[in-house]
Amino acid sequence: MKYDNLIKVKKSKIIHILVLFLFQFSTFGALAQVRLPELISDGMVLQRNAKTKVWGWASPGEKVTVRFDGRTYRATTGADGKWLITLAPIKAAGPYTMDIKASNQIKINDILAGDVYFVSGQSNMVHQMSLHNITYAEDIATANYPQIRHFWIPTTTNLEGPAQELPAGSWKSANPEDVNNFSAVAYFFARKLYNQYKIPIGLINASVGGTPIEAWMSEEGLKDFATALATVDRNKDTSYVNPIKRRALATARANSQKPEQDKGLTASVKWYETAYEPKGWRDINIPGYWEDQGIKDLNGAVWYRREIDVPAAMTGVPAKVFLGRIVDADALYINGEKVGNTTYQYPQRRYSLPAGILKPGKNVFVVRVQNFNGKGGFVPDKPYYVEANNQTLDLKGTWQYKVGDVYQPVSGSGNDGGINVQNQPTALYNAMVAPVIPYTIKGILWYQGESNAGNPAEYKKLLPALIADWRNKWQQGNLPFLYVQLPNFMEVNYLPSESNWALMREAALETLSVPNTAMAVTIELGEWNDIHPDNKKDVGERLALAAQKLIYDDKKVVSSGPLFQSAEVDGNKIILSFTNVGSGLVSNDEEELSWFAIAGADKEFVWAKARIEGDKVVVWSEEVPEPKYVRYAWADNPAGANLYNKEGLPASPFRTDE
Repeated sequence: MKYDNLIKVKKSKIIHILVLFLFQFSTFGALAQVRLPELISDGMVLQRNAKTKVWGWASPGEKVTVRFDGRTYRATTGADGKWLITLAPIKAAGPYTMDIKASNQIKINDILAGDVYFVSGQSNMVHQMSLHNITYAEDIATANYPQIRHFWIPTTTNLEGPAQELPAGSWKSANPEDVNNFSAVAYFFARKLYNQYKIPIGLINASVGGTPIEAWMSEEGLKDFATALATVDRNKDTSYVNPIKRRALATARANSQKPEQDKGLTASVKWYETAYEPKGWRDINIPGYWEDQGIKDLNGAVWYRREIDVPAAMTGVPAKVFLGRIVDADALYINGEKVGNTTYQYPQRRYSLPAGILKPGKNVFVVRVQNFNGKGGFVPDKPYYVEANNQTLDLKGTWQYKVGDVYQPVSGSGNDGGINVQNQPTALYNAMVAPVIPYTIKGILWYQGESNAGNPAEYKKLLPALIADWRNKWQQGNLPFLYVQLPNFMEVNYLPSESNWALMREAALETLSVPNTAMAVTIELGEWNDIHPDNKKDVGERLALAAQKLIYDDKKVVSSGPLFQSAEVDGNKIILSFTNVGSGLVSNDEEELSWFAIAGADKEFVWAKARIEGDKVVVWSEEVPEPKYVRYAWADNPAGANLYNKEGLPASPFRTDE
């Protein structure tokens, strides 16, 4: 018996030792496995005609072999486990395969060599084709460009320092399904270049809505911006950050446990149900904000209700409801059934209805709208209708409303919501730019600025600093940097006035003094009531024109509209000269030139007369006999600014008084 127990003990020890050995061996094996960054993967586009880098990780001292295009490259990992090799330049071609071997082997398929662009900015660069699928339905349906590829980097942040790796991602080609997730601006940019030169185009898209430029810069790049650097240092202090995170978590937990206060959801018969009988509802118009219709300063939940008579021909088939844009969140119910919802204000509401939702005759439409700040309701000048079986029903007009909940103003230190990490200096650079930088690229596309419009003077310094920062990090010389000047936005002011958005456009215009940069002017492509205008095609194609001139040295291309060059006072007139006049200056609507203002030494601007004389514009006003300064399209929304060149490209806004 004792002997049996002894054998059992020895067997147990042997098994334990064997398990430990196998664990250690498997751990060593796992560490030795060569691993690649997300970018180095199937379908990738490598930069043609350039030395390109391929890198990854394995065990320290591991030998790695890379075979590509008939050549063999070898590397040994350093103490940090990282390895890197540099491929010889190759011409635009493909598909290639790449074999990477260490203790394991990885094969990468369907590799192209072409031109690679790093695409970045905020929401107008984020906006995917799917968000504009009505305007660009045909472009999506006919997308058949296997040599245009897009790598989308999910939003991620890091306050501690530059990261080594990106979150999960993959290369996708432009086909009717995958193109929906392409940046619309970037896709139209790539498509125009591909159609012109038949060279594969790779797009690496790191863009996040609502973010300031400082979030996209490295700590070194912010060295001349003391306030931003102080914030970077503060955010590294866990004694500062952690209590804020704990308070934010506690606040979120408390809010999630609060009972629902909306009467429309707590009533025994909910306000969207078919059995509900409305009482005490008042008239209101759609579209429109409720603050403009007799409701003062309300943040809360407001319910809208209307009975819509639907003809039989529009029933029994799939339908679509267009509800424009709603500030901020909404849920749509039809005949008691929830058929769609959106949680924030910017997307246009396009809700698809399966067959059977709409009934012949009376249908009850109910929309619950939540607003958290500013004016709430339905944005004007957007589509509001039901579409089915090639027929439409207008949803604009008089509805009834009732307030379901009133949100109390938030009080306290302001830290209960935590830190908006994606808006912190360096947060997006560290997580979404730094891991890309070893990848060889052709150039950079940038569309951002809306979030910095509150401080355009600072932006005038930040944009050139960003360019210098990224060029320094990529170590590819003066990388071409193409960017978008902000379009028209907000209400039209028909008097000469000051404008932060005009100052932001000036900051972009002056950044052209940085070598190897180009700018797309989009002054007429915006919408007064939408910071995310629908026209993304012209933006992308104007960036492509800029690339044709700057990067591809296409001398036949007129890449920009007129840009102010100089001003000369001649008696009671000012004569303006421009570059980029192309085939000549024109008024694009054949009307008198508009949005020119003139002033004397007092800088009191009045509207001016202006006419084209050859390649110059002459500006004057009887009210200003001794003029000194001119402004053009100097406003948030200079609707109808009409100075163009004959190639159809608009002049950039400018001023001479600064």
